[in-house]
This record gives sequence, C-alpha cells and structure tokens, in this order.
Amino acid sequence: MTYSATPWIDHYDPGVPSSIDYRLEPVTALLDFAAECHPKRTAVLFRNLRMDYATLRHKAGRFARGLRDMGIQPGDRVAIMLPNLPQTIVAYWGALYAGAVAVFVNPLYMDTELTHILQDSGARVLIVLDLLWERHRPILEASALERIIVTRISDGLAFPMDWLYRLSAWRQGKFPRLELDGKRTLPFVGCFGSEPYHIEGVDPVETTALLQYTGGTTGISKGVVLTHHNLSCNIQQAKALLSVMAKETEVFLGLLPFFHIYGLQLLVNFATANAAAVAPVPRFDPLETLKAIARYRPTVFPGTPSVYMALLQQKALPDFDLTCVHYCVSGSAPLPVEVLRRFKEITRAEIVEGFGLTEASPFTHVTPLQGRRKPGSIGLPFPDTQARIVDLADGVTPMPPGSPGELLIRGPQVMRGYWNRPGDTEETLRGGWLYTGDIAVMDEEGYFFIVDRKKDMIISGGFNVYPREIEEVLHTHPGVQEVAAIGVPHRSRGEVVKVYIVPKPGLTLTREEVMAFCKAHLAAYKAPRFVEFRTELPKTFVGKVLRRTLRAENPQHAPEARA
Repeated sequence: MTYSATPWIDHYDPGVPSSIDYRLEPVTALLDFAAECHPKRTAVLFRNLRMDYATLRHKAGRFARGLRDMGIQPGDRVAIMLPNLPQTIVAYWGALYAGAVAVFVNPLYMDTELTHILQDSGARVLIVLDLLWERHRPILEASALERIIVTRISDGLAFPMDWLYRLSAWRQGKFPRLELDGKRTLPFVGCFGSEPYHIEGVDPVETTALLQYTGGTTGISKGVVLTHHNLSCNIQQAKALLSVMAKETEVFLGLLPFFHIYGLQLLVNFATANAAAVAPVPRFDPLETLKAIARYRPTVFPGTPSVYMALLQQKALPDFDLTCVHYCVSGSAPLPVEVLRRFKEITRAEIVEGFGLTEASPFTHVTPLQGRRKPGSIGLPFPDTQARIVDLADGVTPMPPGSPGELLIRGPQVMRGYWNRPGDTEETLRGGWLYTGDIAVMDEEGYFFIVDRKKDMIISGGFNVYPREIEEVLHTHPGVQEVAAIGVPHRSRGEVVKVYIVPKPGLTLTREEVMAFCKAHLAAYKAPRFVEFRTELPKTFVGKVLRRTLRAENPQHAPEARA
C-alpha cells in the first residue's frame, strides 16, 4: 500500500499554506517592524510599567550601544541570567542589535551548571539579577567574564513603585548592597549608550543569534546553535498557522521562562511579530498566577502541563474570571488527556497543543485551531516541515501509519548543530534529518502522537512499554495528582515498571489500590510492579519530569517483583 508523504497538508485550517516564501531577515526585523508600524502599541506590561514598542526599540538600541562601547563585537556571546522581567527583553534585543549571540542561563542553576555554560559558551558579558549576583559571586568573580552587569527587579518598575519596592525589599533584607567597581561589575541602568545602535548587513542564514542550552534531561547540557534564519523562519511558520492570534491586539501572559526556547520564541519573538503585549511573570505561583490574570487580562496563556495541573488544584480557581483568555498554548511536555478535559471543563479556555524541541527553534507541530483535533495528538507538522517515523532499530526504514518509531524532522527551523560538539552534531543530524529521540506514531491523516522518549522506553520481558501510556491511565484515577513511570533493572525480565505518584491533597492512596487500578486498565506486562508515593516529583524549570533522576535512585536489580 502506498501512503502520502505529507498527508497532514489536507487537514490544515483554511488559508494555511503548505509552503511559505520566507523573508530573509534577521530576527531583529520583528522588533523593527513592530516599532515602525505600531509604535504606540504596548509591548511590555509589568506591574505599573507600560512600555510601548517605540520605547522598547529605543532602549534596546541604547543597550546595544552600551555593549559596543564595552568592546562587544559581532559573534561575541552575551549571557543573560534573569527571570522574566522587562530588563530581560531589553537585554535580549540589545544583544542582537549589537550583533552578539544571546546565551540564556537558567537563574535556578547551581554553581557547577552555571560554570559549565559560561566556560562552554565563552561568554564575555553576563547580565544577572542582584540576588543571583550575591549568591554566585565567588565563581563569577573568578570566571573569565569581562563584564558583569547587575540589575534589580526595581529597574523594571515605574515611579513611584520602583522606590516603594526598594524600601520594602530593604526592610525585608532582600535588597543587597551592591559593591560594583564600575569597571568589571556595572549596574544595568548605567549600561545604556546615549544613542541607539543597530548592526547592519547581518546575513541571517550564516549568523548565529542564539546559543540555547538544552535542559539536560538526558545528560550534560549542550549548546544548540540557532541562526537568525532558524528563529525567523519558525516565527513565520507560526504566524501562518496561528494567524487567528494576530487578528487583534493580544496580551500574552509571560509565565513561561524567557530563558527557555519555548518561552523566548512564543512570548518574546512571536508576540513581537504580532505587535502584541507581554506581561512578564518572574516566577510561577498558582494563586499569584490567577491574580496576574485578573490584573493583566491576558488573551493568550501559554503554559505547561504542570502549570495547568497546579491551577486545577487551586480551591480559589472558581473565584477568578478566566474568560479573558481566548487561547491556552500547552507545550514542553505531553499534556495528559484527562488534564486537558478537566481544564477546559472548568475554565472554558481552548487549549492549543504543540510540540517542539530546542534543536528545532523549537516548534514543529501544532493542533489545528479550527479543524479536527484528536485527543492525545500533538497535531500536524508546520508548513515546510517534513516529519517521518523510522524504525527504532536501524533508524532508516520508514514505518507505516499506526506503527511507533523514532520521529525525524527536517525544515528551515532545524539548528546548525551543537556548539563545539561535532560528534553529537553528527549523531543527531543525519542526512539532513534531525533525529529527535522521541518515539511517535503518525496516523493515516498525518496527525502525530508522541509515545515517549526513546531513552525512556522500558523493555520488560521482551515487550516495549511506554511510560506515557501508564501515566495517562493513572491520571484518570481520582486520587492521582501527578505520576511518573520508569523502568528499573530486574534479573529475569530485564526491566519492570515502577511508578512514582503524588496523591491529590487530602487523599490517601495505597499500593494495592494503584496495582488493582492498573491491572484493570493495562496489559499485565505494562502494570507497575513497584509503587512509591512522593510529595513532589523532580522536574526541570519548564515542568518536564526528570526520569533520569528517578532512575538514578534505582541502580540495582529490583527484587523478584510480586504479581
């Protein structure tokens, strides 16, 4: 039987092209266009600060001039270690206007992780929050950084709230006295040139815009080299698929971290491409998030499954009006079908699911906004994005619809490679295809379903067991809040399934209950043999469960599992 290579095109929403005539331009053209065509539109909302696009572009240009005055040259790396703040957005655009490569650093990183990224990237400058500067000061002072630029949260507030914040923070002991020498260590507010600077003649295809480090869920964090063209093409693809979000002035709730590729592309670059506003939220707290929705009245709420799960647990949820939200965008990790159903039931908000990975800038798939949606599906590939499923054993043989295999991606958004890691690049990019490491299925209509990570697959007694299938079943249990399934070594079966469960608050579960529930809904070889209850699961900063951390707790062979 012959199958179409691109069956998904027939299921695109009306008006969505199968191919795009891409504009060859640096990603900074997004901000240029917004500032020139919609100068007075709000770009950033943060507490009492309201910054329009003309002001954002001017500030970014002046910051670029400040970087150039420090000696930053095209291609130099500028690291940004900040939570979601107006300064984060200004620093990002300023670094690109200066011709530098932006390197985002997770503010939650420990000294060893921070040291790795600074050394690996060769960053010359770091922009950091005052509290983080104090915490990491010994290693930062000992690093090869030429400049350390320190900002405070109050730098992103307008008068009089900036003064009130400083006074309140000082009284609480959270306003450290900064001993900056004015040479190597500088205050953020003093790093703006008198006139804006904007590099010209950038070749978007050849010029790196972003050195984005992977989350390290499967090993040491690697720098993904993304060009201006990679980022720009991915935004142009997203605009073609999600044009409905550009029909009016949207407000994006900036909850996803900007230092992650998902948050950066969606909340900074995509929002700018639509001349929309973003309301940065420095950290996630379920109740505070509900209050932020009440304050900013966002129309687009991008999140992760863990965010939606946490909001569903809030007793105060019915007290908040969420009708302002038109679209919820879920990505970064699979959204359990039961969570999606419950969230839509309670909030009435439509959830758009997508898929991507850092190596693809990151977006590759999204569910149709108007067309048919299938429960559990990540949707259809983006325009000009080729996707195929190949045999897990040989990595080459195409698998027919309905059969699981490794997901491969090819398109203009795919990275140039890994920074200074030719071996890893050669292993991941083969024959023009990006080997994602994800096990997926494509149905006959071109809808894709993620089964699991290739490295997370459990082989028990010769059978392939996918953790996500077990997790989906347990998410339907009324007493389960969160769950993670892993394989643990076993002498006779190779591996057996172990589940870690976080019960819902106030409820008690037993191993026997969990085992009985799974046996009623899963084949015997898929049912967990071991159950452990936790108050929380280890996660990355965007809510992905760190299965490798859980596996590390079980290095030895499990005892003979009980039936």
